[in-house]
Amino acid sequence: MKFTATTRSVQGSSASRRLRRAGRVPAIVYGGDSSAAAIELDHNEIYHALRQDTFHASILTMNLDNKPQQVLLRAVQWHPYKPLVLHVDFQRVSATEEITTRVPFEFINGDESPAVRLSDAVISYVLTDLEITCLPGDLPTSIEVDLAGLELGDTINLADITLPEGVSTSQAEANPVVATALARMVEEVEDDDADLDEADADAAGAKGDTDEESGEGDSTES
Repeated sequence: MKFTATTRSVQGSSASRRLRRAGRVPAIVYGGDSSAAAIELDHNEIYHALRQDTFHASILTMNLDNKPQQVLLRAVQWHPYKPLVLHVDFQRVSATEEITTRVPFEFINGDESPAVRLSDAVISYVLTDLEITCLPGDLPTSIEVDLAGLELGDTINLADITLPEGVSTSQAEANPVVATALARMVEEVEDDDADLDEADADAAGAKGDTDEESGEGDSTES
């Protein structure tokens, strides 16, 4: 993916506010053999780019003053309640140096699994992304997790997932749970409803007995 940037000569909070009012976004790019550089971006271009998942987990081509650089998105600052990008951080990458970043899991075939199709289970996604280390050329946009064989009560751990070639993770030894198939809570709700119905019936019966006794008392007195 590509985007355009220009060098930002003026820095500071006042300058950043002026940039934003002009439809620009202050940003920074760092890393590699060069020093950190203050840059600016077109707000509309970067806003729509950030709405794409691949922009967050891909090697990007930044045309800085018409000179292409390979970078990785590192941080984004958003306005607290407006759809405005306030600041963006990028890191330069080298084809021969490993990078560490987070990429999302892509869960597939969940609806076709025995857990969902036969047992009406709910699949709980415990982890949605993973921190990986690899060379820029090996960076995947996502890591596929196939749920086709998942049955009720089954759990998928990180060790059950085959990482793409050239990709490693520091979380491998911990072997965390990634997804699990859980039974729905419908039966318990139905049992609770049955208990309530039984309690209502008992209460109604007790009230009927009381009314009958009261009626007998009135008849005796007359």
